[in-house]
Amino acid sequence: MQLKVKNPGKQRKRLFNAPAHIRHKLMAAPLSKELAEKQGVKTLPVRKGDTVHIQRGDNKGFEGKISRVDLKSYRIYIEGLTREKVDGTNIFTPVHPSKVMIRNLNLDDKRRKAVIERKKPLEKTAIQAKPKKATPVRIAKPKLVLPPVEEVEVKPKLKPAPVKPKAAPEVVKEEAPAKKVETPKAVEKEEAPKKPAPKAETKKPAAKAAPAKKAEAKVEEPKEEAPAKKTAKPKAAKKAPAKETPEKETASKSRAKPKTSKKTEGGQ
Repeated sequence: MQLKVKNPGKQRKRLFNAPAHIRHKLMAAPLSKELAEKQGVKTLPVRKGDTVHIQRGDNKGFEGKISRVDLKSYRIYIEGLTREKVDGTNIFTPVHPSKVMIRNLNLDDKRRKAVIERKKPLEKTAIQAKPKKATPVRIAKPKLVLPPVEEVEVKPKLKPAPVKPKAAPEVVKEEAPAKKVETPKAVEKEEAPKKPAPKAETKKPAAKAAPAKKAEAKVEEPKEEAPAKKTAKPKAAKKAPAKETPEKETASKSRAKPKTSKKTEGGQ
């Protein structure tokens, strides 16, 4: 058995320095689905005379017979797939065998038939030997069965009607009987006492009429109806003060004793 190499430099070295029997195996290509079912093989090395179909690349979709197989450069040449050089000559374009799919096999060689018959049981055993991926077993969790819930109809809450305040009974106010307003008696003006005035002119005493006005204002406040008209009474005539006679003035002066100081008394 060949050991697998991971170093890319060594892989390229083995590829280019490989012997012919290994190069022949590296030139394998997949078969179409119909051909694979008929022959029972999935891949085979390409040979001259096989019809192939290009799957990838610039010439994708081109189909033709293989005219030449180059094991040295790992390329194949297909009939009809050519390109023109600068000088005008046509040459075949090389294609890698991994880019094509075999549509028809050339079974003229008996050895090739023997290869297919030998390869069939190997592929069958390989398919059977492939272990199937173990699918994880899912343990079904026991479902919790809840008792049926009775549906209760929920009635929408009705808003209470606004209560109107009761109107208070109207109280009929009885009109109070009009009180008789007694007119206050006229305030008699007292005469001012006669005082001896040194001067001849004497001031007239001011008439006290303010208390009468206040009494009238107090009486007018509780009036609900038109007050009775006040009866006008004649005002008392003011008495003019009697003028003092010159005789009385002389008598009062004579009665007054002269003021004497202590000094004058001792000197006499």
